[in-house]
Amino acid sequence: MRRNTPIVLLSVGHACVDVYQGAVAALVPFFVAERSYTYALASGIVLAASLLSSVAQPVFGALTDRRAMPWLLPASTLLGGLGIALSGLTGSYPLTLAFVALSGIGVAAYHPESARAARLAAGGSHRAMGWFATGGNIGFALAPLLVTAALAAGGLRWTPLLLLPALAGTALCLPVVHALQRRTAGPGTAAPPGRDDTASFVKLSLAVVFRSVTFVGLSTFIALYARQRTGGGTAAGTIALTVLYLGGAVGSLLGGALADRWDRVTVARWAYALTAASVAGVVWTPGPALYLFVALTSIGLYVPFSLQVTLAQDYLPSRIGTASGITLGLTVSVGGLASPLIGRLADATSLRTALAPLALMPLLSWLFLRTLPEPGTQPRTCSPNPDRPGAPSPSLSRIDGIS
Repeated sequence: MRRNTPIVLLSVGHACVDVYQGAVAALVPFFVAERSYTYALASGIVLAASLLSSVAQPVFGALTDRRAMPWLLPASTLLGGLGIALSGLTGSYPLTLAFVALSGIGVAAYHPESARAARLAAGGSHRAMGWFATGGNIGFALAPLLVTAALAAGGLRWTPLLLLPALAGTALCLPVVHALQRRTAGPGTAAPPGRDDTASFVKLSLAVVFRSVTFVGLSTFIALYARQRTGGGTAAGTIALTVLYLGGAVGSLLGGALADRWDRVTVARWAYALTAASVAGVVWTPGPALYLFVALTSIGLYVPFSLQVTLAQDYLPSRIGTASGITLGLTVSVGGLASPLIGRLADATSLRTALAPLALMPLLSWLFLRTLPEPGTQPRTCSPNPDRPGAPSPSLSRIDGIS
């Protein structure tokens, strides 16, 4: 069990950080109810978090390609929690956007370095990377429940309670940071990186963009849509958002297991093809059956999630941090730009009409994956830039203190 300690700590820490990505969408119904925000204004809050976070992630990725920054793990976890904790304390829309954006910066700083550390700890195993991704999915899934529990009695003024997961995540990061610092203090033993395949990386990034349009659009509006389609109250929306996030945990584990048997590109391609039908079910199925299609959509969107991260790293082996930052960040922000458009269309027509185009997005992802090559029969372990001072060795599982 001790051998798996690094990936376990990283997975749980990932959950504590991604609570704050899920919390933004979970706060939308409260902002609508207490501040009478329109769909467009509410979606703007989600955009503030996703846009700044996602644009900043490649920047942090490029920085970690130059120099190891394990201290970013606890620092960014705290920052992510602080922004959300402050977001409900002001009635000012610009200040709310600023605090949510602050949380987004924390999330941005966390992901590239944690993805590098997780790839090292995984030792090339897709299943282990699936567990790391699952941690984030669990954080997403818990977010609506935590937000509802914290705000049910006192409303938005109780958002400071949402700082608690950040405090727990910071404590969990410390053993990993200590281990990384001890290892990077010694001589690097990493193998030289292979040749970059920029064309394949661009195609993969475009596939992730269209996946992001689907996921961000649904996560922003599924709580409100479920209340409309089922005739339920706040609980109906919370359940739908929880199912959307919790299904991602199942999808990440399933994707890792399938990719250890078949290649990553094939698994991702089939997942997107099946997801298109599931999204159509979400949009046009009334009543409780909606939840089944939300679950299938979530699983389908997350089967390729960790696989796309390792594919990106393998397509750009000389720039692991940059590849992680773009795949986890920039592509998400581009996809998130569609969220206000969906909100405006919903205000002008109906929420169902606005969500209908999302069924086409997974088909576009499938189209870009059709011609992608699999980088190799055996995935490369993380190959940090050999010029970076103190490059870590290919496995965290043997690091002193957490081996």
